[in-house]
Amino acid sequence: MIKTISSRVVYKNPWTSVREDVIERSNGVRGIYGVVDKEAACIIIPLEHTPEGDFLYLIEQYRYTVKGRFKEFPQGSWEEANIDPEILARGELKEETGLTAARMTHLATHQIAYGVMNQAHHVFLAEGLTHGQTDPDPEEIDLTLHRVSVDEFESMLLDGRIVDNCTAAAWAAYLIYRKRHPIR
Repeated sequence: MIKTISSRVVYKNPWTSVREDVIERSNGVRGIYGVVDKEAACIIIPLEHTPEGDFLYLIEQYRYTVKGRFKEFPQGSWEEANIDPEILARGELKEETGLTAARMTHLATHQIAYGVMNQAHHVFLAEGLTHGQTDPDPEEIDLTLHRVSVDEFESMLLDGRIVDNCTAAAWAAYLIYRKRHPIR
């Protein structure tokens, strides 16, 4: 068990807070722990069932922290605290893809990088999709939307074209959900 001796915020903006905690480990040794606190986020698996097969919608965007463009499931958070996760998921889906969903199923709640960050990540399956206009945030104006088959998506996960751990974890949650709730 680790005990918090003191805590202070060293940086804060509307989306992120960074704190430095003085801690004491169970063996009595003290240290410093840096923690990033963020509001809850969501990730959405937009799944389209067609006679030709099942397809997923991915977004591609530039990720500043790793200096590259990557494909991933739509995901994000808002500055508002304590927002209903489904409202957040529906909002992110519409904002980033222009899609609305007739059915949203909450699959799981994960923690993103909990070794350094305190942020819940709600995983939703979006089905019964209808296309509309996107409404991206200013930093998301370069988003592109991609429709891929499930087989292609899974190949992308394995060959490194998709490297987002949240997308991979969301897909794992979906596969477990489908195993327990087969389509009839």
